[in-house]
Amino acid sequence: MPGTLAIDLGSSTTVVAWQSGNEPARLLDLPPYSVAEPCVVPSLLWLSAPEDRRPLIGRQVLEAGLADRQEPALCRDFKRLIGASPADGSRATRRGDTAALPQGGGAGWLGPEAAGALLLQCLWQALPAGLQPERLVLTAPIETYRGYRAWLQQVSRDLPVADVALVDEPTAAAIGAGLPAGSRVLVVDLGGGTIDLSLVALEGGEGRAAPIAQLLRFAGRNLERSGQALRTARVIAKAGLALGGRDIDRWIAAHLVPDQPASGALLQAAERLKWDLSASTDERDEALQLWSDAEHGTRELRLNRRQLEALLRSHGLLEQLDALLDSVLAGARREGLALDAIDAVLPVGGSSRMPLIRHWLQERCAGVPLRGERPVEAVALGALALTPGVRVRDVLARGVSLRCWDRRSGSHHWHPLFVAGQSWPTEAPLELVLACSRDDQPDLELLLGEPLPEERGEVIFEAGLPLLRRRPTGAARVEPWPLTPPALPLAAPGTRGVDRLRLRFAINDEGILMMEGEDLLNGQRLGPQPLGPVR
Repeated sequence: MPGTLAIDLGSSTTVVAWQSGNEPARLLDLPPYSVAEPCVVPSLLWLSAPEDRRPLIGRQVLEAGLADRQEPALCRDFKRLIGASPADGSRATRRGDTAALPQGGGAGWLGPEAAGALLLQCLWQALPAGLQPERLVLTAPIETYRGYRAWLQQVSRDLPVADVALVDEPTAAAIGAGLPAGSRVLVVDLGGGTIDLSLVALEGGEGRAAPIAQLLRFAGRNLERSGQALRTARVIAKAGLALGGRDIDRWIAAHLVPDQPASGALLQAAERLKWDLSASTDERDEALQLWSDAEHGTRELRLNRRQLEALLRSHGLLEQLDALLDSVLAGARREGLALDAIDAVLPVGGSSRMPLIRHWLQERCAGVPLRGERPVEAVALGALALTPGVRVRDVLARGVSLRCWDRRSGSHHWHPLFVAGQSWPTEAPLELVLACSRDDQPDLELLLGEPLPEERGEVIFEAGLPLLRRRPTGAARVEPWPLTPPALPLAAPGTRGVDRLRLRFAINDEGILMMEGEDLLNGQRLGPQPLGPVR
């Protein structure tokens, strides 16, 4: 079964997703490494020796009670170190520097890149029989994107896959949650070892190409020197803290069993209590887990949601979140953005499912839509959606523009509707509001044109294939379409400079530019109307 494999390598858990053709994307169960609900692989490696290439992985490490050993045989929390350097300003730097990592952090005997490569290779070998990945797409943090890209190019040479692509995590998470290109998104990432808040602006939007994964290898050919520009979301502001889900597990364990050290089995029981209560809708609901200890035998551990939330408050979690959010919003204000300019709040990471976190977000970000239906798998599913050949049927080679009246200059200009490199069919229409250019105007004409290529080389992708084409160095010259669509009649003559038509443009499955809208004077509907083919 040919298809595309997406791997969201996380500091605490790794999500592996698969999509074949037009089938819905799904998370892969990879026994004996993965755990269920949701199906993820804990990002843990246990090596019996430095040269060991058959380590215990994920669930195996948890079941063996090795997840919290302070030994070099344990590799964990290595993801954020891949491609990082002290100049990046990362909380943790390079191999051997674990002072800024959560307890038990570090890549053990291996450097972070080697640990990440070994995990990828083992996951690849554990793929279900019958799957034939034609394309691999990974996600990377924005701050270490360049280094991550170089690491992935090196690692992927040993994997039998023709195409390799990379996409930044906030973009993948937003697209996976169904947000449109060009959105400004507050990503609240509560992972196993860190809390990160990032306000980012996605690529795309009106007149600009929508985001797409960056191909690093195509049809077995390395595209390292293809001249592709880095394509990531723009970070407007961010703040983070080296505290995460595992710290919450330790708080729960210490609360329920104050006389015992936090063993691996006890922390697993505490984590399961946390997840059970995260799915609860009633403060009185109680979760129960059994914990076995060689000294004390089997004990019942009980916790209700009210107790859990009181525990989190007593440790100052909400105060820490308040400080991080205040820092991000202050950075946004320096960019001229207020809270109401944010299009959505996107919680990701397992700990973001806790009702207390959701309530805090709703209170602090009142009025901003909360989009967190699938916080654990959104990044991996978004990576699939951004990968050429899965949902993207084709991309525009030229684009299309609409001739509009500019009130300020008192002249006409070409306004881009869809640009070269933009994928189609489009998922959401582009909306424009048009005004009349003269008094008593009876109709509005739609003069469409195609931007002409000029003398600058750039790599673009057509049907997933990287091609070298030429693009303009400045404002593109536009060649009008040979056939002009019929003018749009107005319900009553228009007035110069007064908005009259709200139009929505889209490209359908056949590559036809479609238009529909309404007359703002009386609400009369226009279209849908085909305007002509794009290329």
